[in-house]
Amino acid sequence: MNMSNILVFLQQNEGKLPKATRSAVKAAYELKAAWGSAAVIGIVAGNGANKAADEALKLGLAKVLVADGDAIKNYLAVNYAELVVKAANAEGCSVILAAATTTGKDLMPRVAAMLDAVQASDIIAVNSNGTLKRPMYAGDVIADVELAPGNRVLTVRGTAFAPQPEGGAAGTKVDFAFQPSGAIFSEFVSYETSKSERPELSDAEIVVSGGRALKSSETFMQVMAPLADVFGAAIGASRAAVDSGYAPNDWQVGQTGKVVAPSLYVAVGISGAIQHLAGMKDSKVVVAINKDPEAPIFEIADYGLVADLYEAVPKLVDEVKKAKG
Repeated sequence: MNMSNILVFLQQNEGKLPKATRSAVKAAYELKAAWGSAAVIGIVAGNGANKAADEALKLGLAKVLVADGDAIKNYLAVNYAELVVKAANAEGCSVILAAATTTGKDLMPRVAAMLDAVQASDIIAVNSNGTLKRPMYAGDVIADVELAPGNRVLTVRGTAFAPQPEGGAAGTKVDFAFQPSGAIFSEFVSYETSKSERPELSDAEIVVSGGRALKSSETFMQVMAPLADVFGAAIGASRAAVDSGYAPNDWQVGQTGKVVAPSLYVAVGISGAIQHLAGMKDSKVVVAINKDPEAPIFEIADYGLVADLYEAVPKLVDEVKKAKG
């Protein structure tokens, strides 16, 4: 039995907990049951931390630490890592986890190094015997890993765990004072978020993605925007499309981009390289449109259409509009 506590880094956005954070809390409760930990505690920091803490308490956390102050007003890995380590030590937490977002992937290796901890990245399940499932080799292999005793650090694939539902005993919100201990050799300059009327890519129920076959940023949007609008979908892109400048970096789906698992994934002009499949193959239904009948995407597609995307996509948009009346 491991009667220490579990600390969850609660990534938040302007006072709201994204789906990935709530999925990390769900994973923490599964770890608590499998490893016999005492309690699940949260740590939240930055602009909107107080509001996010109130939301986190509805998820049944025993305690939520709220860190405020100029040094952690905006995310900076070196400061946040020290904050998380201090919180873990103060609350007797030998298990620390976060969602495997770009922030979580940036933060948690630093935390692991500072705590001399073992780390398991991008876990997708907690087995009943306490071992963990995680993908390797772009998802071609699913490994069962056992972490050595001592401090343990994990990142959680948000699409693999259901979001923690609201309910459970109300915990307490506690102010956690923090000041960086040493000299900081980096500074926060600015933070820009892309605003869109469409759903957020990681949380969307429907995703339409375009590949290099779309030729330019203009034709990418001419083809993909009407398709996204008619489905009420988020827009994604392959790495080839992003590298070619057809789509912004935060639209990239794949091993080096975002991992998505929507109810419907429509791949347009995407060949299906293994790195792209790693980011979307957990989608419930996959539709592929590609003029190459040998494209690897067809191997995992539930529905495949061998056709010229410039003819097929406008026809699909028209048919969906008709079906919707």
